[in-house]
Amino acid sequence: QVQLVESGGGLVQPGGSLRLSCAASGSIFSIMGWYRQAPGKERELVAITSGGTTKYADSVKGRFTISRDNAKNTVSLQMNSLKPEDTAVYYCNAITAVLMKSYWGQGTQVTVSS
Repeated sequence: QVQLVESGGGLVQPGGSLRLSCAASGSIFSIMGWYRQAPGKERELVAITSGGTTKYADSVKGRFTISRDNAKNTVSLQMNSLKPEDTAVYYCNAITAVLMKSYWGQGTQVTVSS
């Protein structure tokens, strides 16, 4: 059974930092990443990593860094220089290596506000 467990969200002031982590279990994943959904908006890609290659949304380039620990099956998102527009529920996503099935975590709230 595949499980994705996220941690690390919270409230932070503009300019601050947060680190999100996602622990995955139950399969081997080829692609892991983070998406976010702000109120009234569609879910959007934040960052993904696959085989050492990373991709970022233009809005977070230079501020966010995605990293993966293959031994622990975890993916993390270091978020620096946070802005109020980064406020959203952040979701971990993982795609299995064999069947290319997509799984989602439960989401973690990130609020950037003074």
